[in-house]
Amino acid sequence: MAASLTISRFFSPAAISFSTTITKLSPKSVSSKLSISPLSMNLHRRPSKPISFSIKTTQISAIISVGDKLPDATFSYFDSTGELQTTTISSLTAGKKAILFAVPGAFTPTCSQKHLPGFVEKSGELKAKGVDTIACVSVNDAFVMRAWKENLGINDEVLLLSDGNGEFTKKIGCELDLCDKPVGLGVRSRRYALLAEDGVVKVLNLEEGGSFTFSGAEDILKVL
Repeated sequence: MAASLTISRFFSPAAISFSTTITKLSPKSVSSKLSISPLSMNLHRRPSKPISFSIKTTQISAIISVGDKLPDATFSYFDSTGELQTTTISSLTAGKKAILFAVPGAFTPTCSQKHLPGFVEKSGELKAKGVDTIACVSVNDAFVMRAWKENLGINDEVLLLSDGNGEFTKKIGCELDLCDKPVGLGVRSRRYALLAEDGVVKVLNLEEGGSFTFSGAEDILKVL
């Protein structure tokens, strides 16, 4: 399962991190390299080794990758009668062609205006291509997901699933730490869209952070 995503389009310049190692001179070593005579004030400096730098880059990675079996996890949602239900990855994907797409947060602008509505609009075309399940995953509680669904007027085109504790998000390595943001989002999910057949990932369009560039419904339609 532990496989790094190396598809070039998953990377952006902002995603490369640098770590720099600097060889520091301790006070003891500095004093041994510099002596001052009170009488002559002559400086005697020994040649010192040049400061060395080592630079390494890290790739954006996730635990899940194309060809992997999705890890099982439990989601919650409210059904059409208002009853709280649970479902699992295995029940959503076993023997089926399923699309799972994740958003950083319910009611957030890009998720509400573009990502989720796109899959609702294209749900008929996707199902005509053999897709059995279309589900939206978010690290929000089931009550928020129900309110979001009602607010957007969604019926049964897309199943809105609560990964409230981030269980599935953590298992596939797609956490998005937004703790430094002033709106208080905490740890959420990176945006992605994946196509799985019988629980095996066939397509994985994983965005950098919350960007929305190639994880929409149209992008999945192109590969069906």
